Amino acid sequence: MWICFNDAFLSIVDKAKTPGCLVVRARRMADIARVFPDAEIVAGAGTDYHYRAEIPREIVAQAVADRILAIDYPNFKNSVKEKRLHSVYEKVWGVMMGLQR
Repeated sequence: MWICFNDAFLSIVDKAKTPGCLVVRARRMADIARVFPDAEIVAGAGTDYHYRAEIPREIVAQAVADRILAIDYPNFKNSVKEKRLHSVYEKVWGVMMGLQR
């Protein structure tokens, strides 16, 4: 699952070595740390996502739910304050617009 938060981009998959955990992956360490401040983040695991953390499913689900419950903006793209992340999301938006057509 890809999740585009307005301050972090995460990929979450079921390939953890620890039972009951998910692997939360990111291109930038700070993205994991923002959403999961207590996570033990591993760098350079030899895959295309340089950063990852094994996190219990319940904690992942609660963090995502908390973010959803806290939505207070009428436009997602405008809520992304970091210029670099905003630019990337605009590109994703454009590619996905092509899927709609």
